[in-house]
Amino acid sequence: MSNPYANTAIVVGNDGMGHGDITLRRKVVTTYFRALLESGNLPKIILFYTQGVQLLAGNSPCLTELRALADAGVQLLGCRTCVEFFKLGDSVAVGEIGNMLDVIEAQGAAEKVITL
Repeated sequence: MSNPYANTAIVVGNDGMGHGDITLRRKVVTTYFRALLESGNLPKIILFYTQGVQLLAGNSPCLTELRALADAGVQLLGCRTCVEFFKLGDSVAVGEIGNMLDVIEAQGAAEKVITL
């Protein structure tokens, strides 16, 4: 069976999923990444910008899940401008840092873009 997400880009523009309580948002995004990994239907890339880059830091509640996704071959790309804005340069623990052109190219190359 083929992976329907093989050429999909997932966009994470928040430090959690949904709106409301930060603890709940972070719990839900952690559960999402865990379920994504367990499903085996992995996206090609997950793009992080604005507050989303905070999930790539060493204190991220979903660091274990993101590392597992990266180990499974999912590219994790954080926006350099956003990392610098939040002063996370030394704190990024997973993924790579790129620029907005990298984000645009990844979105354009994807057959499907999902925004969380």
